[in-house]
Amino acid sequence: MTPEVAPTSREVCWRCHRPKVVCWCSDVVTVQSPTRVVFIQHPREARVPVSTCRMAHRSLPGSELFITLNPEGSERLQALASEPGAAVLFPSDEAVDARELKTPPTTLFVVDGTWDNAKKLLFRSPLFAAMPKVRLQPSKPGNYRIRKEPKAHCLSTIEAVVEVLETCERAPGRYAPMLKAFDAMVDRQLEYIARQQGPSRHRHDRRDDGLSSAEGRVKDAAQRLVLVATESNAWPRGQGPEGHAELIHLLGARGQETFEACLVPQRALSPSAVRHLGVAPERFLEGEARETGLARWRAFAEGGVLTCWGRHTTDLLGAAGLPVEPVEDLKAVVSRVWPGRPGGVEDCAVALGARLDSPSRAGRRLQALEVVAAAVIDGRLRRRAREWAQASQG
Repeated sequence: MTPEVAPTSREVCWRCHRPKVVCWCSDVVTVQSPTRVVFIQHPREARVPVSTCRMAHRSLPGSELFITLNPEGSERLQALASEPGAAVLFPSDEAVDARELKTPPTTLFVVDGTWDNAKKLLFRSPLFAAMPKVRLQPSKPGNYRIRKEPKAHCLSTIEAVVEVLETCERAPGRYAPMLKAFDAMVDRQLEYIARQQGPSRHRHDRRDDGLSSAEGRVKDAAQRLVLVATESNAWPRGQGPEGHAELIHLLGARGQETFEACLVPQRALSPSAVRHLGVAPERFLEGEARETGLARWRAFAEGGVLTCWGRHTTDLLGAAGLPVEPVEDLKAVVSRVWPGRPGGVEDCAVALGARLDSPSRAGRRLQALEVVAAAVIDGRLRRRAREWAQASQG
């Protein structure tokens, strides 16, 4: 009989982004809800390892998750927010106590982020600033013992969602099974911490160890990576049509397959777009209808792991109503070993010996992503970074 081998800390689950020794995926229990829940996650919170927003989203079939700072840029979000009976879970002064609601919201928006980030995201957004608010008075303290909450009455996102749904729908206990994954995650994490003996290597080489986890995820998902590069149509404030940056050029690579969509802009092309994108303006003005291009992308990327450079790409995708998870940020991977700041993805690829010859800027970025991803997967990035570090010290 082959002995069971425990997973090492380098092995990471691509779905929950946690080391497999503390993975919570097998504990997820789904519960159908008559209330549609829409999660708005601040991009910074999306990178927090123990965030429970993704867990809550996976526990509620039919819920939707957007990682964005720009709700107005998403047609899907605007449509959801305009539905009758939509409300936001947020404890503002004018919010109605969930216990006092005569009927539950048809659509409940839940903002996931720190208090300050959530407040800024909501009240800087005309879409949500005018929407009815619902507040929750927790019936008991939360069970989030991994990190200290800012106040005793604060709950994790999944705990807050469970309690507010049970309160609004007058259905005590209905959503409690969702907490199985949450409680198991907390217990498993604390047990794992308690088992660790001796000095932690995080204290001595935190930068390199951080790469192990991120690099491991990229390597594990090597066959499913969907590399993505984007360009936007954005006007400087006060110099053109109002509105946030809109996605107009979308490129992808998945193995040997490639994708490109030049989307018809919803407002006039900005001078910077004409000047810098390396694409004839006619290709956008006579391009593909947005919904058609976005539908093609959804089919192309389905089941894959988005791989990009920095937050801007996922912000644009999310604002367009496209899925933005699971995702790996190669900039975050590279930054942990690169001597100094890595700069743009093109700079990194050229330093690795690449020649980028695409006529469009997004095309060159996609080529660069392919080079960097390959260097992460085959270990060349780590070797080159070590060589550069040694050379700089010598």
